[in-house]
Amino acid sequence: MFEGQPKGLYALALANTGERFGYYTMLAVFVLFLQANFGWSEGNTIAIYSGFLGVVYFLPIIGGALADKIGFGKCVTTGIIVMFLGYLLLSIPAGSSTIAAALMFVALLFIAIGTSLFKGNLQVMVGNLYDDPNIANKRDSAFSIFYMAINIGALFAPTAAVEIMKYAQNTLGVSEANSYHFAFAVACVSLILSIVIYYTFRSTFAHVDVKKENKKDEKAAAANEPQLSKKEVSDRMTALFLVFAVVIFFWMAFHQNGGTLTQFAKDFTEQSSFGLQSMMFDVTNLLAVIFIVYSGFALFQSKTGRGKVISGSVILLSLAFLAYKYGSISPDGVEVDAPIFQQFNPCFVVALTPVSMAVFSWLASKGKEPSAPRKIAYGMLVAGLGYVIMVLSSVGLGYDSGERVSTNWLVSTYLVLTFAELLLSPMGISFVSKVAPPQYKGLMMGCWFGATAIGNFLVSIPGYMWGKLPLVAVWGVLVALCLASFLFIFSVMKRLEKVAK
Repeated sequence: MFEGQPKGLYALALANTGERFGYYTMLAVFVLFLQANFGWSEGNTIAIYSGFLGVVYFLPIIGGALADKIGFGKCVTTGIIVMFLGYLLLSIPAGSSTIAAALMFVALLFIAIGTSLFKGNLQVMVGNLYDDPNIANKRDSAFSIFYMAINIGALFAPTAAVEIMKYAQNTLGVSEANSYHFAFAVACVSLILSIVIYYTFRSTFAHVDVKKENKKDEKAAAANEPQLSKKEVSDRMTALFLVFAVVIFFWMAFHQNGGTLTQFAKDFTEQSSFGLQSMMFDVTNLLAVIFIVYSGFALFQSKTGRGKVISGSVILLSLAFLAYKYGSISPDGVEVDAPIFQQFNPCFVVALTPVSMAVFSWLASKGKEPSAPRKIAYGMLVAGLGYVIMVLSSVGLGYDSGERVSTNWLVSTYLVLTFAELLLSPMGISFVSKVAPPQYKGLMMGCWFGATAIGNFLVSIPGYMWGKLPLVAVWGVLVALCLASFLFIFSVMKRLEKVAK
Protein backbone atom coordinates (compact mmCIF):
# COMPACT_ATOMS: atom_id res chain seq x y z
CA MET A 1 0.00 0.00 0.00
CA PHE A 2 2.72 2.47 0.97
CA GLU A 3 5.55 0.96 -1.06
CA GLY A 4 7.15 3.19 -3.68
CA GLN A 5 5.14 6.31 -2.84
CA PRO A 6 7.04 9.64 -2.92
CA LYS A 7 7.74 11.37 0.40
CA GLY A 8 5.84 14.44 -0.77
CA LEU A 9 2.59 12.46 -0.59
CA TYR A 10 2.96 11.93 3.17
CA ALA A 11 3.91 15.56 3.83
CA LEU A 12 0.86 16.87 1.94
CA ALA A 13 -1.40 14.23 3.49
CA LEU A 14 -0.30 15.08 7.06
CA ALA A 15 -0.75 18.81 6.44
CA ASN A 16 -4.27 18.04 5.28
CA THR A 17 -4.91 15.79 8.29
CA GLY A 18 -4.37 18.66 10.74
CA GLU A 19 -6.63 21.03 8.80
CA ARG A 20 -9.40 18.42 8.43
CA PHE A 21 -9.26 17.56 12.15
CA GLY A 22 -10.12 21.15 13.02
CA TYR A 23 -12.76 21.42 10.31
CA TYR A 24 -14.60 18.25 11.34
CA THR A 25 -14.35 19.11 15.04
CA MET A 26 -16.25 22.28 14.25
CA LEU A 27 -18.67 20.55 11.89
CA ALA A 28 -19.50 17.73 14.34
CA VAL A 29 -21.33 20.12 16.66
CA PHE A 30 -22.22 22.99 14.34
CA VAL A 31 -25.93 22.20 13.85
CA LEU A 32 -26.40 21.54 17.57
CA PHE A 33 -24.56 24.81 18.35
CA LEU A 34 -27.00 26.78 16.18
CA GLN A 35 -29.96 25.23 17.99
CA ALA A 36 -28.50 25.61 21.51
CA ASN A 37 -27.05 29.09 21.08
CA PHE A 38 -29.63 30.79 18.87
CA GLY A 39 -32.69 28.58 19.39
CA TRP A 40 -33.24 28.17 15.65
CA SER A 41 -35.43 25.36 14.25
CA GLU A 42 -34.16 22.10 12.77
CA GLY A 43 -35.07 23.17 9.23
CA ASN A 44 -33.29 26.53 9.51
CA THR A 45 -30.17 25.11 11.13
CA ILE A 46 -29.84 22.37 8.52
CA ALA A 47 -30.33 25.02 5.80
CA ILE A 48 -27.48 27.09 7.28
CA TYR A 49 -25.35 23.94 7.61
CA SER A 50 -25.95 22.93 3.98
CA GLY A 51 -25.47 26.50 2.77
CA PHE A 52 -22.12 26.72 4.52
CA LEU A 53 -21.02 23.39 3.05
CA GLY A 54 -22.18 24.58 -0.35
CA VAL A 55 -20.08 27.74 -0.19
CA VAL A 56 -17.08 25.81 1.18
CA TYR A 57 -17.14 23.48 -1.80
CA PHE A 58 -18.18 26.01 -4.44
CA LEU A 59 -15.43 28.58 -3.90
CA PRO A 60 -12.59 26.15 -4.83
CA ILE A 61 -13.60 26.78 -8.45
CA ILE A 62 -12.28 30.32 -7.98
CA GLY A 63 -9.39 29.11 -5.83
CA GLY A 64 -8.36 26.59 -8.49
CA ALA A 65 -8.53 29.11 -11.33
CA LEU A 66 -6.44 31.52 -9.25
CA ALA A 67 -3.85 28.82 -8.51
CA ASP A 68 -3.49 28.08 -12.23
CA LYS A 69 -2.26 31.67 -12.54
CA ILE A 70 -0.18 32.33 -9.42
CA GLY A 71 0.84 28.88 -8.18
CA PHE A 72 -0.66 26.27 -5.86
CA GLY A 73 1.68 26.85 -2.89
CA LYS A 74 0.82 30.54 -2.55
CA CYS A 75 -2.88 29.71 -2.48
CA VAL A 76 -2.41 26.95 0.12
CA THR A 77 -0.49 29.26 2.49
CA THR A 78 -2.96 32.11 2.10
CA GLY A 79 -5.84 29.69 2.64
CA ILE A 80 -4.49 28.47 5.99
CA ILE A 81 -4.10 32.05 7.26
CA VAL A 82 -7.64 33.05 6.23
CA MET A 83 -9.12 29.87 7.72
CA PHE A 84 -7.28 30.55 11.00
CA LEU A 85 -8.90 33.98 11.23
CA GLY A 86 -12.32 32.41 10.63
CA TYR A 87 -11.96 29.81 13.36
CA LEU A 88 -10.59 32.47 15.70
CA LEU A 89 -13.75 34.56 15.22
CA LEU A 90 -15.95 31.49 15.66
CA SER A 91 -14.27 30.63 18.97
CA ILE A 92 -15.34 33.96 20.53
CA PRO A 93 -18.34 33.44 22.87
CA ALA A 94 -20.32 36.44 21.63
CA GLY A 95 -23.71 35.30 22.90
CA SER A 96 -26.94 34.93 20.91
CA SER A 97 -27.62 38.49 19.75
CA THR A 98 -27.94 39.69 16.16
CA ILE A 99 -24.33 40.92 16.37
CA ALA A 100 -23.22 37.45 17.49
CA ALA A 101 -25.05 35.88 14.53
CA ALA A 102 -23.40 38.37 12.15
CA LEU A 103 -19.96 37.59 13.63
CA MET A 104 -20.63 33.89 13.13
CA PHE A 105 -21.55 34.37 9.45
CA VAL A 106 -18.39 36.44 8.87
CA ALA A 107 -16.35 33.64 10.48
CA LEU A 108 -18.03 31.06 8.23
CA LEU A 109 -17.21 33.18 5.17
CA PHE A 110 -13.54 33.35 6.18
CA ILE A 111 -13.44 29.58 6.67
CA ALA A 112 -15.06 29.03 3.28
CA ILE A 113 -12.65 31.38 1.47
CA GLY A 114 -9.63 29.85 3.20
CA THR A 115 -10.78 26.33 2.38
CA SER A 116 -11.26 27.30 -1.27
CA LEU A 117 -7.60 28.29 -1.50
CA PHE A 118 -6.29 25.33 0.50
CA LYS A 119 -8.21 22.13 -0.14
CA GLY A 120 -8.39 21.69 -3.92
CA ASN A 121 -4.94 23.09 -4.60
CA LEU A 122 -3.30 20.75 -2.09
CA GLN A 123 -4.92 17.85 -3.94
CA VAL A 124 -3.69 19.13 -7.30
CA MET A 125 -0.16 19.09 -5.90
CA VAL A 126 -0.68 15.47 -4.85
CA GLY A 127 -1.79 14.64 -8.39
CA ASN A 128 1.21 16.46 -9.86
CA LEU A 129 3.52 14.11 -7.97
CA TYR A 130 2.29 11.33 -10.24
CA ASP A 131 2.84 13.08 -13.57
CA ASP A 132 6.17 11.24 -13.49
CA PRO A 133 5.62 8.20 -15.77
CA ASN A 134 7.65 6.01 -13.40
CA ILE A 135 5.03 6.27 -10.65
CA ALA A 136 1.93 7.20 -12.66
CA ASN A 137 0.41 3.77 -11.96
CA LYS A 138 0.35 4.59 -8.23
CA ARG A 139 -1.98 7.59 -8.64
CA ASP A 140 -5.19 5.79 -7.53
CA SER A 141 -3.53 4.22 -4.49
CA ALA A 142 -1.96 7.59 -3.61
CA PHE A 143 -5.32 9.29 -3.48
CA SER A 144 -6.69 6.44 -1.36
CA ILE A 145 -3.84 7.03 1.11
CA PHE A 146 -4.42 10.78 0.96
CA TYR A 147 -8.14 10.28 1.56
CA MET A 148 -7.37 7.99 4.47
CA ALA A 149 -5.21 10.73 6.02
CA ILE A 150 -8.14 13.15 5.78
CA ASN A 151 -10.26 10.71 7.72
CA ILE A 152 -7.64 10.15 10.41
CA GLY A 153 -8.21 13.81 11.27
CA ALA A 154 -11.97 13.37 11.07
CA LEU A 155 -11.89 10.20 13.21
CA PHE A 156 -10.91 12.00 16.41
CA ALA A 157 -12.93 15.15 15.73
CA PRO A 158 -16.32 14.15 17.24
CA THR A 159 -14.70 12.82 20.42
CA ALA A 160 -12.52 15.93 20.69
CA ALA A 161 -15.57 18.18 20.30
CA VAL A 162 -17.66 16.30 22.86
CA GLU A 163 -14.86 15.94 25.44
CA ILE A 164 -13.65 19.54 25.30
CA MET A 165 -17.25 20.73 25.68
CA LYS A 166 -17.70 18.48 28.74
CA TYR A 167 -14.44 19.81 30.18
CA ALA A 168 -15.55 23.42 29.68
CA GLN A 169 -18.93 22.75 31.29
CA ASN A 170 -17.86 20.52 34.19
CA THR A 171 -14.45 21.98 35.08
CA LEU A 172 -14.62 25.61 33.98
CA GLY A 173 -18.32 26.12 34.73
CA VAL A 174 -19.08 27.30 31.20
CA SER A 175 -22.67 27.12 29.92
CA GLU A 176 -23.61 24.59 27.23
CA ALA A 177 -24.08 27.33 24.62
CA ASN A 178 -20.64 28.83 25.31
CA SER A 179 -18.88 25.46 25.53
CA TYR A 180 -19.27 25.03 21.76
CA HIS A 181 -16.75 27.84 21.25
CA PHE A 182 -14.09 25.76 22.99
CA ALA A 183 -14.62 23.04 20.36
CA PHE A 184 -14.27 25.64 17.61
CA ALA A 185 -10.98 26.86 19.11
CA VAL A 186 -9.46 23.40 18.54
CA ALA A 187 -9.41 24.21 14.82
CA CYS A 188 -7.06 27.14 15.43
CA VAL A 189 -4.52 24.85 17.07
CA SER A 190 -4.80 22.20 14.36
CA LEU A 191 -4.18 24.78 11.62
CA ILE A 192 -0.97 25.86 13.31
CA LEU A 193 0.13 22.22 13.24
CA SER A 194 -0.76 21.97 9.54
CA ILE A 195 1.30 24.97 8.50
CA VAL A 196 4.29 23.70 10.52
CA ILE A 197 4.14 20.32 8.73
CA TYR A 198 3.65 21.97 5.33
CA TYR A 199 6.75 24.17 5.59
CA THR A 200 8.95 21.71 7.47
CA PHE A 201 8.65 19.12 4.70
CA ARG A 202 8.11 21.47 1.76
CA SER A 203 11.34 20.29 0.07
CA THR A 204 9.69 16.91 -0.65
CA PHE A 205 7.00 18.41 -2.90
CA ALA A 206 8.28 21.87 -3.91
CA HIS A 207 8.93 20.64 -7.46
CA VAL A 208 5.19 20.14 -8.10
CA ASP A 209 4.20 23.61 -6.91
CA VAL A 210 3.67 25.06 -10.38
CA LYS A 211 4.76 28.71 -10.52
CA LYS A 212 4.66 30.42 -13.89
CA GLU A 213 6.82 33.31 -12.82
CA ASN A 214 8.02 34.26 -16.30
CA LYS A 215 7.55 33.35 -19.94
CA LYS A 216 10.63 31.14 -19.99
CA ASP A 217 9.29 28.99 -17.16
CA GLU A 218 5.87 28.90 -18.81
CA LYS A 219 7.32 27.65 -22.12
CA ALA A 220 9.42 25.03 -20.31
CA ALA A 221 6.38 23.77 -18.42
CA ALA A 222 4.31 23.65 -21.60
CA ALA A 223 7.02 21.61 -23.36
CA ASN A 224 6.75 18.90 -20.71
CA GLU A 225 2.95 18.71 -20.83
CA PRO A 226 1.13 16.31 -23.15
CA GLN A 227 -0.16 18.05 -26.27
CA LEU A 228 -3.89 17.56 -26.68
CA SER A 229 -5.99 18.40 -29.71
CA LYS A 230 -9.08 20.58 -29.35
CA LYS A 231 -11.26 17.46 -29.67
CA GLU A 232 -9.32 15.64 -26.95
CA VAL A 233 -9.68 18.63 -24.64
CA SER A 234 -13.41 18.80 -25.42
CA ASP A 235 -13.91 15.05 -24.83
CA ARG A 236 -12.08 15.23 -21.51
CA MET A 237 -14.02 18.26 -20.30
CA THR A 238 -17.34 16.64 -21.31
CA ALA A 239 -16.47 13.45 -19.42
CA LEU A 240 -15.49 15.42 -16.34
CA PHE A 241 -18.72 17.39 -16.28
CA LEU A 242 -20.77 14.20 -16.68
CA VAL A 243 -19.03 12.84 -13.57
CA PHE A 244 -19.56 16.15 -11.77
CA ALA A 245 -23.30 15.93 -12.51
CA VAL A 246 -23.49 12.49 -10.88
CA VAL A 247 -21.47 13.24 -7.74
CA ILE A 248 -23.83 16.11 -6.91
CA PHE A 249 -26.38 13.56 -5.72
CA PHE A 250 -23.81 11.47 -3.87
CA TRP A 251 -22.77 14.41 -1.72
CA MET A 252 -26.40 15.39 -1.20
CA ALA A 253 -26.92 11.93 0.29
CA PHE A 254 -23.59 11.54 2.03
CA HIS A 255 -23.51 14.88 3.83
CA GLN A 256 -26.74 14.12 5.61
CA ASN A 257 -24.29 12.98 8.32
CA GLY A 258 -24.29 16.47 9.80
CA GLY A 259 -27.96 17.12 8.97
CA THR A 260 -30.85 14.65 9.05
CA LEU A 261 -28.69 11.73 10.24
CA THR A 262 -27.54 13.78 13.24
CA GLN A 263 -31.14 14.84 13.81
CA PHE A 264 -32.18 11.16 13.68
CA ALA A 265 -29.45 10.34 16.22
CA LYS A 266 -30.72 13.12 18.49
CA ASP A 267 -34.44 12.39 18.28
CA PHE A 268 -34.89 8.71 17.40
CA THR A 269 -31.78 6.76 18.46
CA GLU A 270 -31.09 5.21 21.88
CA GLN A 271 -29.10 7.55 24.10
CA SER A 272 -27.19 4.87 25.97
CA SER A 273 -25.38 1.67 25.06
CA PHE A 274 -24.45 -1.43 27.07
CA GLY A 275 -22.06 -4.36 26.98
CA LEU A 276 -19.99 -5.18 23.92
CA GLN A 277 -21.99 -2.73 21.80
CA SER A 278 -20.92 0.17 24.00
CA MET A 279 -17.25 -0.35 23.14
CA MET A 280 -17.70 1.16 19.69
CA PHE A 281 -18.50 4.54 21.23
CA ASP A 282 -14.98 4.83 22.66
CA VAL A 283 -12.61 6.12 19.99
CA THR A 284 -9.62 4.38 21.61
CA ASN A 285 -11.30 1.01 20.99
CA LEU A 286 -11.84 1.93 17.35
CA LEU A 287 -8.19 2.93 17.11
CA ALA A 288 -7.15 -0.48 18.50
CA VAL A 289 -9.22 -2.21 15.80
CA ILE A 290 -7.52 -0.06 13.15
CA PHE A 291 -4.10 -1.10 14.54
CA ILE A 292 -5.17 -4.75 14.24
CA VAL A 293 -6.25 -4.31 10.60
CA TYR A 294 -3.02 -2.59 9.53
CA SER A 295 -0.80 -4.90 11.54
CA GLY A 296 -2.60 -7.89 10.04
CA PHE A 297 -1.70 -6.72 6.55
CA ALA A 298 1.86 -5.98 7.65
CA LEU A 299 2.16 -9.44 9.22
CA PHE A 300 1.42 -11.18 5.91
CA GLN A 301 3.23 -8.72 3.66
CA SER A 302 6.40 -8.07 5.67
CA LYS A 303 9.54 -9.36 3.99
CA THR A 304 11.57 -9.67 7.19
CA GLY A 305 11.21 -11.67 10.37
CA ARG A 306 11.63 -8.51 12.43
CA GLY A 307 8.70 -6.89 10.62
CA LYS A 308 6.50 -9.91 11.29
CA VAL A 309 7.43 -9.91 14.99
CA ILE A 310 6.60 -6.20 15.35
CA SER A 311 3.29 -6.63 13.52
CA GLY A 312 2.33 -9.66 15.61
CA SER A 313 3.22 -7.81 18.81
CA VAL A 314 1.03 -4.85 17.86
CA ILE A 315 -1.89 -7.21 17.20
CA LEU A 316 -1.46 -8.95 20.57
CA LEU A 317 -1.16 -5.64 22.44
CA SER A 318 -4.25 -4.28 20.70
CA LEU A 319 -6.24 -7.41 21.53
CA ALA A 320 -5.08 -7.22 25.16
CA PHE A 321 -6.15 -3.57 25.29
CA LEU A 322 -9.60 -4.44 23.92
CA ALA A 323 -9.94 -7.29 26.43
CA TYR A 324 -9.05 -4.90 29.25
CA LYS A 325 -11.56 -2.32 28.03
CA TYR A 326 -14.26 -4.98 27.75
CA GLY A 327 -13.61 -6.05 31.33
CA SER A 328 -13.90 -2.43 32.45
CA ILE A 329 -17.35 -1.83 30.94
CA SER A 330 -19.71 -0.20 33.42
CA PRO A 331 -22.98 -2.06 34.05
CA ASP A 332 -24.65 1.34 33.76
CA GLY A 333 -23.60 1.57 30.12
CA VAL A 334 -22.26 4.64 28.35
CA GLU A 335 -23.98 7.82 27.29
CA VAL A 336 -24.35 8.17 23.52
CA ASP A 337 -24.21 11.79 22.34
CA ALA A 338 -25.64 12.57 18.90
CA PRO A 339 -22.37 14.03 17.46
CA ILE A 340 -20.40 10.88 18.36
CA PHE A 341 -21.95 8.96 15.45
CA GLN A 342 -19.87 11.07 13.09
CA GLN A 343 -16.74 9.25 14.23
CA PHE A 344 -17.81 6.04 12.49
CA ASN A 345 -17.46 7.17 8.90
CA PRO A 346 -13.81 8.28 9.23
CA CYS A 347 -13.05 5.21 11.34
CA PHE A 348 -14.44 2.93 8.65
CA VAL A 349 -12.55 4.84 5.93
CA VAL A 350 -9.22 4.43 7.73
CA ALA A 351 -9.85 0.76 8.59
CA LEU A 352 -11.21 -0.26 5.20
CA THR A 353 -8.83 1.64 2.89
CA PRO A 354 -6.16 -1.11 2.92
CA VAL A 355 -8.90 -3.72 2.48
CA SER A 356 -10.34 -1.97 -0.57
CA MET A 357 -6.87 -1.41 -2.03
CA ALA A 358 -6.02 -5.09 -1.52
CA VAL A 359 -9.23 -6.17 -3.24
CA PHE A 360 -8.66 -3.89 -6.23
CA SER A 361 -4.99 -4.90 -6.40
CA TRP A 362 -6.05 -8.54 -6.54
CA LEU A 363 -8.62 -7.75 -9.25
CA ALA A 364 -5.95 -5.83 -11.18
CA SER A 365 -3.65 -8.85 -11.07
CA LYS A 366 -6.47 -10.84 -12.68
CA GLY A 367 -7.13 -8.09 -15.23
CA LYS A 368 -10.61 -7.50 -13.77
CA GLU A 369 -10.24 -4.24 -11.82
CA PRO A 370 -13.16 -1.89 -12.60
CA SER A 371 -12.28 1.44 -14.20
CA ALA A 372 -12.54 4.61 -12.10
CA PRO A 373 -15.89 5.56 -13.75
CA ARG A 374 -17.31 2.12 -12.92
CA LYS A 375 -16.19 2.46 -9.31
CA ILE A 376 -17.98 5.81 -9.18
CA ALA A 377 -21.15 4.19 -10.53
CA TYR A 378 -20.99 1.34 -8.01
CA GLY A 379 -20.49 3.96 -5.29
CA MET A 380 -23.85 5.53 -6.16
CA LEU A 381 -25.56 2.13 -6.00
CA VAL A 382 -24.04 1.34 -2.60
CA ALA A 383 -25.04 4.79 -1.27
CA GLY A 384 -28.63 4.00 -2.20
CA LEU A 385 -28.41 0.75 -0.25
CA GLY A 386 -27.20 2.75 2.76
CA TYR A 387 -30.43 4.70 2.85
CA VAL A 388 -32.47 1.52 2.38
CA ILE A 389 -31.19 0.69 5.89
CA MET A 390 -32.56 4.03 7.12
CA VAL A 391 -35.91 3.27 5.51
CA LEU A 392 -36.05 -0.04 7.38
CA SER A 393 -35.00 1.61 10.66
CA SER A 394 -37.78 4.20 10.37
CA VAL A 395 -40.74 1.92 9.64
CA GLY A 396 -43.40 2.69 12.24
CA LEU A 397 -41.58 5.72 13.68
CA GLY A 398 -43.49 8.97 14.04
CA TYR A 399 -42.11 12.40 14.90
CA ASP A 400 -44.15 12.55 18.12
CA SER A 401 -44.05 8.86 19.03
CA GLY A 402 -41.13 9.19 21.43
CA GLU A 403 -39.82 5.81 20.26
CA ARG A 404 -36.10 5.21 19.88
CA VAL A 405 -34.30 2.54 17.84
CA SER A 406 -31.01 0.71 18.28
CA THR A 407 -27.79 2.59 17.61
CA ASN A 408 -26.85 -0.27 15.28
CA TRP A 409 -29.11 1.09 12.54
CA LEU A 410 -27.16 4.33 12.23
CA VAL A 411 -23.78 2.62 12.60
CA SER A 412 -24.74 0.20 9.81
CA THR A 413 -25.79 3.09 7.58
CA TYR A 414 -22.46 4.83 8.14
CA LEU A 415 -20.64 1.58 7.30
CA VAL A 416 -22.45 1.17 3.97
CA LEU A 417 -22.04 4.86 3.10
CA THR A 418 -18.31 4.45 3.77
CA PHE A 419 -18.12 1.64 1.22
CA ALA A 420 -19.79 4.01 -1.24
CA GLU A 421 -17.40 6.83 -0.35
CA LEU A 422 -14.31 4.66 -0.87
CA LEU A 423 -15.59 3.71 -4.32
CA LEU A 424 -16.51 7.22 -5.36
CA SER A 425 -14.56 9.99 -3.65
CA PRO A 426 -10.85 9.08 -3.91
CA MET A 427 -11.48 7.50 -7.34
CA GLY A 428 -13.29 10.63 -8.48
CA ILE A 429 -10.44 12.90 -7.37
CA SER A 430 -7.94 10.60 -9.08
CA PHE A 431 -10.07 10.63 -12.25
CA VAL A 432 -10.10 14.44 -12.30
CA SER A 433 -6.34 14.58 -11.67
CA LYS A 434 -5.71 12.16 -14.54
CA VAL A 435 -8.22 13.38 -17.13
CA ALA A 436 -8.14 17.17 -16.64
CA PRO A 437 -6.28 18.99 -19.47
CA PRO A 438 -2.96 20.25 -18.03
CA GLN A 439 -3.85 23.93 -18.47
CA TYR A 440 -7.08 23.47 -16.49
CA LYS A 441 -5.99 21.20 -13.63
CA GLY A 442 -6.68 23.70 -10.86
CA LEU A 443 -9.98 24.79 -12.39
CA MET A 444 -11.22 21.21 -12.91
CA MET A 445 -10.32 20.21 -9.36
CA GLY A 446 -12.23 23.29 -8.29
CA CYS A 447 -15.20 22.14 -10.38
CA TRP A 448 -15.10 18.78 -8.59
CA PHE A 449 -15.66 20.73 -5.38
CA GLY A 450 -18.21 22.89 -7.18
CA ALA A 451 -20.26 19.76 -7.86
CA THR A 452 -19.81 18.85 -4.20
CA ALA A 453 -21.05 22.34 -3.34
CA ILE A 454 -24.27 21.90 -5.29
CA GLY A 455 -24.80 18.59 -3.53
CA ASN A 456 -24.27 20.32 -0.20
CA PHE A 457 -26.80 23.00 -1.05
CA LEU A 458 -29.26 20.19 -1.77
CA VAL A 459 -28.57 18.68 1.68
CA SER A 460 -31.19 21.12 2.96
CA ILE A 461 -33.99 19.49 0.95
CA PRO A 462 -34.35 16.47 3.28
CA GLY A 463 -33.96 18.96 6.13
CA TYR A 464 -37.05 20.86 4.96
CA MET A 465 -38.90 17.55 4.56
CA TRP A 466 -38.10 16.76 8.19
CA GLY A 467 -41.29 16.92 10.25
CA LYS A 468 -43.47 17.37 7.16
CA LEU A 469 -43.10 14.00 5.44
CA PRO A 470 -42.87 10.56 7.09
CA LEU A 471 -39.30 9.52 7.88
CA VAL A 472 -39.57 6.64 5.41
CA ALA A 473 -40.35 9.14 2.63
CA VAL A 474 -37.37 11.37 3.55
CA TRP A 475 -34.94 8.46 3.21
CA GLY A 476 -36.81 7.12 0.17
CA VAL A 477 -36.07 10.30 -1.79
CA LEU A 478 -32.34 9.76 -1.22
CA VAL A 479 -32.57 6.10 -2.29
CA ALA A 480 -34.31 7.10 -5.54
CA LEU A 481 -31.75 9.81 -6.38
CA CYS A 482 -28.79 7.48 -5.81
CA LEU A 483 -30.28 4.73 -7.97
CA ALA A 484 -31.14 7.19 -10.76
CA SER A 485 -27.54 8.47 -10.70
CA PHE A 486 -26.23 4.91 -10.90
CA LEU A 487 -28.31 4.25 -14.02
CA PHE A 488 -27.27 7.56 -15.62
CA ILE A 489 -23.53 7.04 -15.22
CA PHE A 490 -23.76 3.57 -16.75
CA SER A 491 -25.59 5.07 -19.72
CA VAL A 492 -22.50 7.22 -20.51
CA MET A 493 -19.88 4.71 -19.37
CA LYS A 494 -18.23 4.23 -22.79
CA ARG A 495 -17.57 7.95 -23.11
CA LEU A 496 -16.04 8.12 -19.63
CA GLU A 497 -13.84 5.07 -20.01
CA LYS A 498 -12.56 6.30 -23.38
CA VAL A 499 -10.85 9.35 -21.86
CA ALA A 500 -9.68 7.47 -18.74
CA LYS A 501 -7.44 5.09 -20.70
